[in-house]
Amino acid sequence: MSTENRWLLPEGIDELLPERAAQLEALRRRLLDQCATWGYRYVIPPLVEFTDSLLIGLGADLDVVTCKFTDQMSGRMLGVRADITPQTARMDAHSLAEEGVTRLCYAGSTLQSTPQSVISGRAPIQLGAELFGSSAIEADSEIIGLMLSTFQCAGVSRPLTLDIGHIGIYDALFSDAGLDPELEDQIFDALQRKSAPDIERLSASLPAREAERLAQLVALHGSHDVLASARAAFPDELAVMAALDQLDTVLAGVQQAFPDVGVYVDLTELRGFRYHTGLVFAVYLEGRGSAVAKGGRYDNVGAVFGRDRPATGFAIDLKALVDDAERSEAADVPVIAPQSDDAGLRAAVTALRAAGRTVVMDVAPGVDLPDAERLVLSEGEWVIEGSASS
Repeated sequence: MSTENRWLLPEGIDELLPERAAQLEALRRRLLDQCATWGYRYVIPPLVEFTDSLLIGLGADLDVVTCKFTDQMSGRMLGVRADITPQTARMDAHSLAEEGVTRLCYAGSTLQSTPQSVISGRAPIQLGAELFGSSAIEADSEIIGLMLSTFQCAGVSRPLTLDIGHIGIYDALFSDAGLDPELEDQIFDALQRKSAPDIERLSASLPAREAERLAQLVALHGSHDVLASARAAFPDELAVMAALDQLDTVLAGVQQAFPDVGVYVDLTELRGFRYHTGLVFAVYLEGRGSAVAKGGRYDNVGAVFGRDRPATGFAIDLKALVDDAERSEAADVPVIAPQSDDAGLRAAVTALRAAGRTVVMDVAPGVDLPDAERLVLSEGEWVIEGSASS
């Protein structure tokens, strides 16, 4: 690499300079505090784990986007987390092993071998919350309510749309239909990518009953009325009816608590990693092509760690959200202090910093910070210039 381009970063990897980094950190703190008020305890999962635990039982899609390397100490394969949700499932099942409901929240960097959206790049900063130990629909409603409340807490001004679906509908119609596993995977992938040409091509390979079901399912997206259309399309499918009942319950709560949030029902909504088992959802901001938050139910993940616990949760990409969040203003005007060994000056600087003020030592005399005040010696006391307080 020549000296002219040593500053280049890998494609999809970015850096946050001081102003944007400060805004993101302030947003992170606000949203974690919001999660805490709902009873979610903060955890910090490790950046890397053995792939044996990081990826086991989670499907090929997460494996593909995980960056891996050999641990020089053990010789085993390590993976840099591409998604924090499975790590919290391990913590709930093994490290905590609590009875009853466990609520956890987190925030941290992730790394992906290829970007999953234009907004996120390859290194999203993921903030999320997970609820373990309850299969009740009230748990899903709580998670969606918390997720939407974080957008209110962030002061997002763009209109929001909640895109919601249910993996159980797809599973009831296709996963138990006795299809060839490879063909079934291709159908899932085509629906996940919303690829109309691939869906049409695959329909030709299906038995007549499954081809008709696929055509009906693909058409089921739009307003809340989609649920009634689905009931009419699959009246004899008890699992589909149960999934539609759950969607009705959740949407009724959303529309009551968050009347300004738009709702888009998509019964082919299969976005995210393939460990989801029930309700799946995403939040879109008007004018943005990619989701800034995703979540859903994933009841099977804990089983590989010895505790098969029901679970539901969501994750937000803070980098995708920070530019649309309300800006946090600087807490104070910085104070410039001169370089001196004077004990009184050191005491004054210490007192100001203890009070939360920003004090910058003047290592380049004559160069002022914009909008800064100065600490000066007046009548034997160090005071902020123009202020009566020391």
